[in-house]
Amino acid sequence: MKTLLDSEKSINMTTTDHGGQPSYDYGVTPESLIGRTVFEHIEYVSRDARETEALVSPFEHRRISYADLLKESDRLALAMLNWGVEKGDRIGIWSTNNCEWFVIFLAASKIGAILVNVNPGYKKGELDYALKQSGLKLIFTIANNRTSDYLDMLTEVSPQVLKPALDRTNNLITIVVIGELNDSPMCDRLRKTGPTSTFQTLGDFLELAADSHRSELSERRARVQFDDPVNIQYTSGTTGFPKGVTLSHHNLINNAYAAARAMRLDSNSRFCVPMPFYHCGGMISSALAVLSVGGTVVIPSPFFQEVPAMETVVNERCTHMSGVPTMFIAQLDSEHFSKYDLSSLRGGFMAGAPCPVQLMRRVASEMHMQEVIILYGLTESAPLMTATTVEDSLEVRATTVGRIIPGIELKLIDPENGEIVARGTQGEVLCRGHNVMLGYWNNPDATEKTIDKARWLHSGDLGVMNEMGYLNITGRSKDMICRGGENVYPREIEEFLHTHPDVSQAQVFGVPDQLFGEEVAMWYIARPGRTIEPESLRAWLKDRIAHFKVPKYIKTVSEFPMTVTGKVQKFVMREQMIEELNLKSEAEVQTA
Repeated sequence: MKTLLDSEKSINMTTTDHGGQPSYDYGVTPESLIGRTVFEHIEYVSRDARETEALVSPFEHRRISYADLLKESDRLALAMLNWGVEKGDRIGIWSTNNCEWFVIFLAASKIGAILVNVNPGYKKGELDYALKQSGLKLIFTIANNRTSDYLDMLTEVSPQVLKPALDRTNNLITIVVIGELNDSPMCDRLRKTGPTSTFQTLGDFLELAADSHRSELSERRARVQFDDPVNIQYTSGTTGFPKGVTLSHHNLINNAYAAARAMRLDSNSRFCVPMPFYHCGGMISSALAVLSVGGTVVIPSPFFQEVPAMETVVNERCTHMSGVPTMFIAQLDSEHFSKYDLSSLRGGFMAGAPCPVQLMRRVASEMHMQEVIILYGLTESAPLMTATTVEDSLEVRATTVGRIIPGIELKLIDPENGEIVARGTQGEVLCRGHNVMLGYWNNPDATEKTIDKARWLHSGDLGVMNEMGYLNITGRSKDMICRGGENVYPREIEEFLHTHPDVSQAQVFGVPDQLFGEEVAMWYIARPGRTIEPESLRAWLKDRIAHFKVPKYIKTVSEFPMTVTGKVQKFVMREQMIEELNLKSEAEVQTA
């Protein structure tokens, strides 16, 4: 007798109107989805191993067991209740990586509050927008980050902090400083005047915790539903204002668990996380993935540094590591790389940007990460859509972004008419399921443009699905270069460049051109100790790719403009090249 599953599979094997198997797939798993909140699931997986290390931070000299993590987050939740946090209130965190990050996250989740991740790289204008757009009442922050004085910026955009207010109608009422105070005027003020209702240290804030609120904490915990919002992450965006991606408990814990299963993590895993917690790759796919199976999150440094990352792997005998491609390149190309025995590593993931095939192979062999996988998605999909797994061959893991994760659907469509394309044909990547965000915070128009009426999330990425359901990402639809009627996809050229023995990294993008509409431009970074001239590189490419794909403009640089998560900002490169090449008039030409 045909089962429902058989019927579903038969749908997948139908043909498109254009012939061939359609680019549609869905993730099947013998396990059901997790129907718990984030804090309930972490309590569940650690119930028999409360003394297992949950968080290890060598630079902070801290080791926090699951029992301590749950206890500390309970205490902070009690303080939040006494302060007056209501269900649905937004609580911000503006910080580099540290142990308090996840204590604050869990505390907020237990009382139905929504944690707002504030980008550590924000300047005053971006900060002001995020605070007001999200409507924060309370923010936890470090005093400073490298050259940025966070407290100075916060008091500039929220001057009421310096005048303790009796009412709580302002967007931002209280700043809580985590970590050490610096020698800034704001910290001097705090030392001299002591805590106020609007400005205090974490230690001061924790004094608000009272056992008398424990019954209220139990009641609030019981009212939190797994479909409730728990996190807002602002997109970096290349145009316009950032959008607040709103994610639920269900989004986060199921997506984190899917990542853990793809990497085959368990309670013995010790995961080195150099990726920033404020972003989905560090927070969800790395740290929360490890916590979802009762493993140990190891924090090597406040922000990515290649030497501390390698030292931490050695000293903590880490089994896994995550990162964007530039992080792995920095370690492999470090003059200190050979000093570190990384043989304790066996896996991890690469994500956040296109992952060069040659880099994957180097990471697997030279860093001993034979089980390294690729994860693909975006913040709006919490973040995973697809993943390779440790069961896939290295060739598959090096050349695809895997198959759809369990419990969701994926299809590729023609961006012009919305029809599903045949497998082997390029189309825009869409997904639907438990990973799709609740929406953009307080921005229904943007939400409607991204999630259609059938709840399909439109990624804006272009890809190709093969007959086995494995996906290749060919680029962003907006990154595609249209040169004289020929479509040029930067990823294809970048892959060739990563096979060159003297090239460490390369980025390809389009610039305006009066004759062809667009021309191909490229920036590259040479490997340490090696040099190659642009003309030599152009000649090398001419022997390997079609003439219209060979960059007209080639520039050697020492670094790329990047976000704090390590994502390369091609739009910045484009703007700089327009300025350098005096292409402003070409850039202003209107097109249909």
